Amino acid sequence: MNIVYILHSNKLNRFYIGFTSNFDTRLEFHENAESHKFTSNANDWELFIKITCQCKAQALLIEKHIKKMKSKTYIENLIKYPDIILKLKNKYNTDC
Repeated sequence: MNIVYILHSNKLNRFYIGFTSNFDTRLEFHENAESHKFTSNANDWELFIKITCQCKAQALLIEKHIKKMKSKTYIENLIKYPDIILKLKNKYNTDC
């Protein structure tokens, strides 16, 4: 399963956007991140949203799109307006 996920830290008031094919393992990685990794700057990372994608190519394109937006408001709107996620999935519908 290919997933785009967004974590949020209240301590940093920041979001972390990532992609994985194994969410549980990846979340554990963030929780125990080495000191030189970005997510090691906080210990209160919580899952904000998880987007299941059809394939790796689609997930990578959606992750890239969200990162390009560079907007907390855009990320928060993914929760407020779920149709944004459907539009992203349609826009980046690849032949998986």
